[in-house]
Amino acid sequence: MTSTTVDVGTAGTVDPPARSFRPLVGVLTATAVSVTGTRVSAIALPWFVLATTGSATMTGLVAFAEMAPYVLVKALTGPVVDRLGPRVVSWTTDALSATAAGLVPLLHAQGLLPFWVLLVMVAVIGAMRGPGDLAKSVMVPEAADRARVPMERATGLSGVTERLASTIGPAAGGGLVALMGPLAGLAVNAATFALGSLIIALALPRGMGRPALPGAATGSPGSAGEGEQGTGYWRMFREGFAFLRSEPLLLAVTVMVGITNLLDAGFITVLVPVWARESGNGPAAIGLTTGAMGATAVVGSLIAAAVASRLPRRTVFFVGFLLCGAPRFVVLAMGAPMWVVLTVFAIGGFGSGFLNPILGAVLFERVPRHLLGRVHALGDSLAWAGIPLGGLVAGAAVALVGLIPSLLGAGALYFATTTLAGLRPEWREMDKLRGHSAGSGGEATGSTQVADDRWEPVPTHS
Repeated sequence: MTSTTVDVGTAGTVDPPARSFRPLVGVLTATAVSVTGTRVSAIALPWFVLATTGSATMTGLVAFAEMAPYVLVKALTGPVVDRLGPRVVSWTTDALSATAAGLVPLLHAQGLLPFWVLLVMVAVIGAMRGPGDLAKSVMVPEAADRARVPMERATGLSGVTERLASTIGPAAGGGLVALMGPLAGLAVNAATFALGSLIIALALPRGMGRPALPGAATGSPGSAGEGEQGTGYWRMFREGFAFLRSEPLLLAVTVMVGITNLLDAGFITVLVPVWARESGNGPAAIGLTTGAMGATAVVGSLIAAAVASRLPRRTVFFVGFLLCGAPRFVVLAMGAPMWVVLTVFAIGGFGSGFLNPILGAVLFERVPRHLLGRVHALGDSLAWAGIPLGGLVAGAAVALVGLIPSLLGAGALYFATTTLAGLRPEWREMDKLRGHSAGSGGEATGSTQVADDRWEPVPTHS
């Protein structure tokens, strides 16, 4: 997917492009801005719906209205990202998201925001966020190539960025909603979308994020564009699906993360807000718990970026899930004091910090660059398929059986999913192909980056 320029000297040798951290910094900054705004909105929007309707079911419906288009559009835009290039897709979708997000507080202030209009605006935001998030993620391997850093370090830094933004966003969102109301948080979300669009459009170096076609990943002059220029959309889509289906490890990851994402979606969008209201802790408690988890997740991601290549991936991966999964549900169901809740969330955050760097490196390592947009889009979309239903299921469960049984049931399912999955043989593949990146032809090739003597490499909670 890289589109670097090479110079051929008089002796016929090819000089590598100069090392530059600007692309990596640019992509990570845009990601940080986008995630921060999204996390602010994740507190402001549910609280706005709860405050105006008082209904957990309607709160879940709003979450569905955002995430269903997110998953569907993201699944279908992989070939578009590969053909048009991730840079164009990223800044245009962020600009459209900023427009839709900005209309919500403006329409409400004018008394022109009935519930169905809110659902439409939220659906537009979700539909644009999907390809925008995908495009930023697809640019990480190219940015790592240009900076000449190992892939697991780049994905680790990406994880740190996401976790840090996930810490700042909820903390700022909780305080902002408590002081100024939820509409202020929605306005901040619109501003961050606009800023992210400008960063991708203007701050990245020229030539960054071009279409990912065969030959581009190798940097061979004149080869990019040969072979796929005339390929139709559905053929490109089928090629991505066929590759994903041929990878048992990626399929196992997708199924397991899909279940945990469904449970996490219900937890974040319904169960935690209802707990905050029923316990009397208010919206600030949502920011505190999420912030505590995010702060320690940053620490975990930093450690993962530094030493993950020397650790057994499968063991670290499942221990991380054990820490960040079921205990969160149980501690809220127990009605524990706030300091205990924050401690459990902090321990869980530390474990979760190791997850995405490992998963991201596995993905970038195993998928050829010219297929990355398609495979990444399909894998993420399948893993996120349960997220739109998470809020609906959690809202219905609270209405039917109450908060505490809903928390305990979800926690038990989370534990079973993240424990039993580790017994399957596919997970042994996690520690293979260390120090390699997928070439344009689908074979694992030696990394062109500065390599560690060992290597390691969908959303879970990003």
